[in-house]
Amino acid sequence: MESIRAGLVGYGMSGQTFHAPFLFSSDKIQLEKVVERHSRKAEERYPEVKTVKSLDELLADESIQLVVITTPNEQHEPMIRNSLEAGKHVVVEKPFTVTSKDGFELSALAKEKDLVLSVYHNRRWDGDFLTVKKLIESGALGDVVSYEAHFDRFRPDPKRNAWREQDRPGSGILYDLGSHLIDQAAVLFGIPIAVTAESGNQRKVSEADDYFDIRFHYENMTAVLRASMLVKEQGPHFQIHGTKGSFIKYGMDPQENALKEGAIPGDKGFGEDPEHQWGTLNTDHGGLNMRGKVQTLKGNYTAFYEDICQAILEHRSPRVTAEQAAWTIRLIEAAKQSAEEGRKIEL
Repeated sequence: MESIRAGLVGYGMSGQTFHAPFLFSSDKIQLEKVVERHSRKAEERYPEVKTVKSLDELLADESIQLVVITTPNEQHEPMIRNSLEAGKHVVVEKPFTVTSKDGFELSALAKEKDLVLSVYHNRRWDGDFLTVKKLIESGALGDVVSYEAHFDRFRPDPKRNAWREQDRPGSGILYDLGSHLIDQAAVLFGIPIAVTAESGNQRKVSEADDYFDIRFHYENMTAVLRASMLVKEQGPHFQIHGTKGSFIKYGMDPQENALKEGAIPGDKGFGEDPEHQWGTLNTDHGGLNMRGKVQTLKGNYTAFYEDICQAILEHRSPRVTAEQAAWTIRLIEAAKQSAEEGRKIEL
């Protein structure tokens, strides 16, 4: 089967860590070109690829079928639009766009052009999230009444020259880490009835928001999503309570750290959670109480690009649709509005 020919726009941390390794190791994608304006780092790492200096130069290549965009957030909308207008399928790093209006418009444009447009919500394939999803679907917890997810770090000083921490459109922890937690909650429970949130700067030197506390209100439950850059002692990553039991999980999925250390998808042990991080399930079943460790399902970021390839070849929607990703931005906007106005935002 002929490979899908791809071009990668941007070769910063996201491009190097989360995209190039999967594009290059895929047997269904051929990474042809990388847009780098001031260096040739991708060529040094992958001698088979060619460096080009601009998106226009990449789009002019009629053989390129898939464009992967990993640039700063405010550049996403025009680059996605130009790529779709050029007849290319598109994957863009999360968050999708700065505004939900742009996101929904781009989703409609992709449908009009009969092109695949998806957003890299890779943490749907975190091993711990896959485990949580399966536990909820299995009924082991009964009806979920409380869901809490944290994405905390300890970074007292902002990274120098990091655009994500600068005062610019789409920057800050709510767009960065919030998009992951919001997408996961929406996958599990759907779009909430209302949103209540706090967001701001806990570090005096922060230019962009560095913490948030969001509550998604559903008919019979609440989902709490939290993140901060000032958490030195980590609490649980997931806490889920239901009518039959509870599940508590510490530690983050290991795939990101493995990729940063140079691991390649498919390496032995890639995506496997160490036993000391397995979550604890306490539940009732058949009149018996059971409490013990649940082995974390294997994380699998590779599945994202496998799905993109199949969506392109089968002319179907990807698992992460542009419309879903636009709703994630709409929920970020609702959280920001709630924090600014100090009130619950009905959806």
